[in-house]
Amino acid sequence: MTARLPSLVIVGRPNVGKSTLFNRLTGTRRSIVTNEPGITRDRIYGQAEWRGRTLEVVDTGGILPDDNAVIPQEILRQAHVAIKKAALLVLVVDSQAGVTPLDQELARLLRTTGKPFVIAVNKVDSPSQEVNAAPFHSIGVPVFPITAEHGTGVDDLLDFALAQSFPSTQSPSVVGAPHAAPQVPPVTPADSIADEKQPAVIEVAIIGRPNVGKSTLLNCLVGEERSIVSPIPGTTMDNVDTEITRGGRNYRFVDTAGIRRKGKTKLVAEKLSVVMARRGLERCDVALLVVDGEQGVTQGDAQIASYAEESGRSVVIVINKWDLALAAAREAASRDAATAKGKSKRAPGERYKPENFDPGRLMFDYEKMIRAKLKFLSYAPIAFLSAKTGERADKLFPLVNQAWEARRRRIPTPALNNWLKEEVDLQRGSTPKARPVRIYYITQAKTAPPTFLLFTNQKAPLHFSYERFLENQLRAKFDFTATPVRFVQRLRKRERRGHAFSER
Repeated sequence: MTARLPSLVIVGRPNVGKSTLFNRLTGTRRSIVTNEPGITRDRIYGQAEWRGRTLEVVDTGGILPDDNAVIPQEILRQAHVAIKKAALLVLVVDSQAGVTPLDQELARLLRTTGKPFVIAVNKVDSPSQEVNAAPFHSIGVPVFPITAEHGTGVDDLLDFALAQSFPSTQSPSVVGAPHAAPQVPPVTPADSIADEKQPAVIEVAIIGRPNVGKSTLLNCLVGEERSIVSPIPGTTMDNVDTEITRGGRNYRFVDTAGIRRKGKTKLVAEKLSVVMARRGLERCDVALLVVDGEQGVTQGDAQIASYAEESGRSVVIVINKWDLALAAAREAASRDAATAKGKSKRAPGERYKPENFDPGRLMFDYEKMIRAKLKFLSYAPIAFLSAKTGERADKLFPLVNQAWEARRRRIPTPALNNWLKEEVDLQRGSTPKARPVRIYYITQAKTAPPTFLLFTNQKAPLHFSYERFLENQLRAKFDFTATPVRFVQRLRKRERRGHAFSER
């Protein structure tokens, strides 16, 4: 495993440009940036490459120490977790607002942590505005005038961060002194994780509607309170990445924002969070589709499932809150047993016993209902669990591993053609056309998802029923659990002269 990178943690009050600075340092667009305050809530992690060195950068939510509301208190707690592991804290302030009482309170809180910290005075758009940074020197820590949106002054901040994180790196010690390029020792292979051979990371996206338990599931799988959990729908805005190692495998879990219909999203940040959630889905290997076990599969769940299927991701359907669904089913069974109709089903004098309730039967009926509503995900396994209690959650990792392996499985061409010739009765495939379909040759073109190239006697695409028949036969022979299968058709016809085949 690679040694932990020095951590640079960005803190500050809401709407001062923390996420903009995070995106600038990491060279990404991971954090949502809008004029609406309070968008970032969870800890967002990234990496900054500077002068041959790598730093871990953490974006935190806007801190309001005296706000007793649920989400601001959770943001403060999330920030404290990041601060404990920080090598350097960066307090971002707004040059145009001047030194506010909240900035002074946050500086006092950072000083009590015992961690080194600096002040990044944001929105200094020109040299003439650098005078706006002067009042912040009264706090008594190094001050760096920057423009996070354009990157002005960020190089000085990174030089100081390298000097704090790597003592061998020299950097100007006085802000405002003539800037000289720091003398960085040559980078050895051990200094850079990019030069080391890294094991494969299984990318897993947790997707679903708002308030179905995605963040709770992430916290359960990684074993820590990584995402803010609250009963308020839409708590998660940004994609929250977390890497863990379990059973010798590396996983990167991505907790995405709840995806809702366009008509239900009003704020700009909500629309951006849905876009970011779709991006998080498209870069993953396996998608965990979380469904509320109490509510069952809704139209919104089906729409999100179609996003995963269309993008070619492997899918595992997760029925969360199963403990609550069982409790509700037991209560309903007790009520039904007390009715006249329920009494008539029992022998005279026989009483209903709660222990006679069969959870396995309920699970079977529930799975049957899910298959009926999500027919296009017939290949996806279903896991019933409770993310809050952790019950049955350990069953997810084997399913994720199985889906990831199936996604990258490559079948040799001879094995495919032997299977097609000896084990598949192509005449059983239903097709509305009178002309029978003939498949001359099959080969696997690529993996992730598995895609197969078919050479047939028809130029028109295969009928969906025939393609479904072929897919079912393929899955019965080869293990493609939780993974979609794609077919690409090519025409192969005889030439007018001779018996050679030509491909078009």
